[in-house]
Amino acid sequence: MNLIVRPATPDDAAACAAIYAPFVLGSWVSFETDAPDTAEMARRIAAYQDSHGWLIAQDQAGHVVGYAYGSPHRTRAAYATSCDVAIYVDPANARQGVGRALYGELLPMLAQRGHHAAFAGIALPNDASIALHRAMGFTPVGIYREVGWKMGGWRDVSWWQHIL
Repeated sequence: MNLIVRPATPDDAAACAAIYAPFVLGSWVSFETDAPDTAEMARRIAAYQDSHGWLIAQDQAGHVVGYAYGSPHRTRAAYATSCDVAIYVDPANARQGVGRALYGELLPMLAQRGHHAAFAGIALPNDASIALHRAMGFTPVGIYREVGWKMGGWRDVSWWQHIL
């Protein structure tokens, strides 16, 4: 799949919200329980774009097929060079290189912006996300057991780290 990866703008918020909503409402992949609307997604894009980065992937027809972003890891000062990352790909475009293309741009961008380590939390089970993160150079650092309750059950989160 030929992709264009570029910085997100507020005009991309509706497409990002549409990609994200099924992960919120129909799975435990996201621990949010209410899907953010377009305005909230635009606020998130604006909040992280300058400090960390928010990228979208478009197919040849110009449709947004996935997005990835960095955000602060924790609020205390010593964590300032660490960040969290997240990636969401439209399931219709899964396993077509979208995730690799997004992380291939986002991780170097984070390093250029002075970030030293990126962390990804993966709600389990999620073999596809684990495979992507492993392929992109992330290593497992631990599991938060029964850290969230969603969809009628306790959910574990596996944490992965990539030194930038």
